[in-house]
Amino acid sequence: MPSISKVRAQEVLDSRGHPTISVIVSLSDGTQGLAMVPSGASTGKHEAVELRDVTEARYQGKGVRAAMGNVENKIGPIIVGLNPEDQEGLDGKLLALDGTPNKSNLGANSILGVSLAVARAAATSKNIPLYQHLSKSAPFLLPVPLFNIFNGGRHAEDSTDFQEFMVVPTGAPTFSEALRAGAEIYQSLRGILISEGLKTTVGDEGGFAPSIKSNRTALELIKSAIDVSGYQSGKEVGIALDVAASELYDEGKYTFSQEGQTLKSNELVDYYSKLINEFPIISIEDGMAEDDWAGWRLLTEKIGGDIQIVGDDLYVTNKLRINKGIETKASNAVLIKPNQIGTLTETLDAVDITQKAGWQAIISHRSGETEDTTIADLAVATSSGQIKAGAPCRSERLAKYNRLLEIQAQLGEHGVYAGSGMKSKRTN
Repeated sequence: MPSISKVRAQEVLDSRGHPTISVIVSLSDGTQGLAMVPSGASTGKHEAVELRDVTEARYQGKGVRAAMGNVENKIGPIIVGLNPEDQEGLDGKLLALDGTPNKSNLGANSILGVSLAVARAAATSKNIPLYQHLSKSAPFLLPVPLFNIFNGGRHAEDSTDFQEFMVVPTGAPTFSEALRAGAEIYQSLRGILISEGLKTTVGDEGGFAPSIKSNRTALELIKSAIDVSGYQSGKEVGIALDVAASELYDEGKYTFSQEGQTLKSNELVDYYSKLINEFPIISIEDGMAEDDWAGWRLLTEKIGGDIQIVGDDLYVTNKLRINKGIETKASNAVLIKPNQIGTLTETLDAVDITQKAGWQAIISHRSGETEDTTIADLAVATSSGQIKAGAPCRSERLAKYNRLLEIQAQLGEHGVYAGSGMKSKRTN
């Protein structure tokens, strides 16, 4: 294996028009690996630190020139000459150089850009796909896509309190057919919104963001779109929610401003119970706030036997928090976002811990994305079985789905679609 010969960084724009960091790692055999780091809007307070040039006027303080400098002047000199295939050893050096528990010294965006670019360079040098380079076993699972077709919360103004409404084609025979189902339902929803006199502008992740006040109304519209598209809701296609409840939480209560109600944790659990009895909901993400551990345990106890309960802000891809969740039975699934933790090795460790507990790991994008398709390969490499990459709309989202189509074609009969493993125990 050749050695790392050069590390370079540059400032590029993400899908929201904000700067982010791109890293190019060159090897001694002339091959290169490029990675672009995403950024979240609805972020958990326990996430690793994203370094921004907050004191500068350019880009309204969102520039990443300091992060670039850390890559080229601090990280580069200590990794030049290293074997790019020793991902764990390299990431260990990055963590030691930073020396903080939350990457506040170098910035998680600086560290992750290098970590991912090295992995890409190693795969390119070996002339194999990234998913194969990262994988420890076969066969490969092609993930079920959770299409965010209706945006609210921090991803859209004057829309629902819930942040994301997703359709999940569990009954499709292949990934490509799942993508077709998502695209058809998305277009059907567009037609329904137009017929109802509602706007079809889209939010950060490509989902429609009309001005409506009720979460229930959004669910009714989505169920209609599934039915109009010719799919059986609850059998072929389910619905998933990302509530982003931390955004609604204050002083022990959850305020739904659009709906004009404030609920305690136990009342919120009852609210969810009613919804999953009425609609084909198979997954709820961030149903409770990031530090409402008692609320999470109650939620999982009450409905976790019927549907998937996903922790995102609760865990922030951090193995210490995931282990606490496993010990306390706070959920039954974990959302995995590489930029929440900062290195590829830590991301893979988080997936491993989750899967060994018998829980579901879901590989996820962020609201501020780029054309980087790493998470598509990561989902296949880890056999996670699920991926969140947004709506079947906007090129930075479609890049991930199109990459999965490419992987499906490469794998042929060796690639299995994971749809049958994700079903609700409820009959809707």
